[in-house]
Amino acid sequence: MVWSLFRRSRTGSGLPVPGRCAPGRHVLATERLLLFTPRTRLDVVAALAASADAEAQRWLGTRADEVLPDPGTRRALLAWRPAGDDGRRIPRVLAEPYTPAPDDPLLLVCVRRSDLSYAGALELQPRAGEMGGWLAPGCRGQGLGTELFRAGLALAHTHLGLATVRAGAEPGNTASRRSLTRAGLAPDQGPRRHTLPDGRVVDAVWHRHDTASPSRCR
Repeated sequence: MVWSLFRRSRTGSGLPVPGRCAPGRHVLATERLLLFTPRTRLDVVAALAASADAEAQRWLGTRADEVLPDPGTRRALLAWRPAGDDGRRIPRVLAEPYTPAPDDPLLLVCVRRSDLSYAGALELQPRAGEMGGWLAPGCRGQGLGTELFRAGLALAHTHLGLATVRAGAEPGNTASRRSLTRAGLAPDQGPRRHTLPDGRVVDAVWHRHDTASPSRCR
């Protein structure tokens, strides 16, 4: 059940402000996206809803207990705004604070800066230096994938102090590969086969980006 996953711009809306990170929490902005460490359960569930459709799961292969199967539920979750920033009161269970666990992958939920709608998420494994991400169905095909991965590079290089960041994709996932290339990642060597979280083994191609001067946010 998805609830088992939980453990505890418009700056006037109460959203996190880019450049004001805190221990374990990060905030970044691109031209059209605001990305931040989830603050509430709603943020995390909306991020999952953005990736649960069949098109996304063809490539992501999320574990079954982390997928929201009902399309109506997904649409309802994506219709909310972060922490009720559109003035609507959200259910108490979704408004509860979310605190990332130390060993969890680093997850940033992203929203459109124009209307604060949930747009997807970015995920980064700091130890492995590998990133991935996804966009909600209504946000695909608009160049936002490039912005998402550019934010991932900034997160790795200027917030986490990583000199190298890598990303994998299936050879047939042309949209993802195009976004990675446009974000500045170059082809790299890596394992030709990759096991997805749901156990599927797929072909893989790899991309890489390096910086000579990594730094950390304060």
